[in-house]
Amino acid sequence: MHHISNTGHAGTFRFSASGPLSIPMTNDYLFRALLQRNNHVLIGLVSSLLHLPPSDIYSAVITNPIELGDTIDNKTFILDIKVSLNDNAVIHLEMQVINEHNWTDRSLSYLCRSFDNLKPGEKYQTVRPVIQIGLLNFTLFPEYPEFYATYKFLNVKNHTLYSDKLRLSVLNLTRTDLASEEDKHYQIDYWASLFKATTWEELKMLSQKNEYIGEAAETVYQLSQEEKIRMQCEAREDYYRTQRGWQDMLAQKDNEIAEKDNIIIEKNNILVEKEAVIREKDETIKSVTSEYDQLLAWARKHGYGS
Repeated sequence: MHHISNTGHAGTFRFSASGPLSIPMTNDYLFRALLQRNNHVLIGLVSSLLHLPPSDIYSAVITNPIELGDTIDNKTFILDIKVSLNDNAVIHLEMQVINEHNWTDRSLSYLCRSFDNLKPGEKYQTVRPVIQIGLLNFTLFPEYPEFYATYKFLNVKNHTLYSDKLRLSVLNLTRTDLASEEDKHYQIDYWASLFKATTWEELKMLSQKNEYIGEAAETVYQLSQEEKIRMQCEAREDYYRTQRGWQDMLAQKDNEIAEKDNIIIEKNNILVEKEAVIREKDETIKSVTSEYDQLLAWARKHGYGS
């Protein structure tokens, strides 16, 4: 049971809530609703991810807003958030819960589409920087696990920066244990812990350390009380369950195929071994036959036998 209280500063709640969260913080609809509803939280998150003081951000405007609570259609199914930062840079933010094995190509598509932002008559030098940031609930490159990774357009030999106007960053929500000192300095690990939180108690604890997270927790509480928004979040959870179900089923089928392939390989190996044994016996028979023929020919030559 939740009820409103009268606390009013960052680090404290205007409500009292306990127990598990009704909507996971990794829900991409909730993520969009949170950042669209509370611009201060958006600034706090972006400043942390870009290693900027919040005071350096005077404007963060979501340029592809949706009508919160409306049914998701094909146009809003992919819930990426496009932000115009200080009327200069373009920031793409997206929460990705399920590994659909297409993130590298998908993120590049977002990046390139947004980079092509010149209007007729504008000079190439005025093209706006574009930064794509994915908050992933999985490890993008299992062989190179990292908490917060950034990729730029570099020379492959001497690592000279070709341009600082293109950048891709990936926040791995599952590996806060790999957070660097720099990540911790900008409290990126707190934001990751926020999105991985499963209880109100965790949000309360985090809110004591970061004023923006305190505001985020309050906004999430308010959003969870709005039936239309809650229904859309629940619809997204149903979608995740369906996707995971399909992935589990495909994984099971792959395992079954792999097991059958192993059986076939084992049978083939047995056949190969048997064929080797048969060839060896054939060679032995040929050798014995040859020796017999030679002995028979010698015997005939020397008058033994007819």
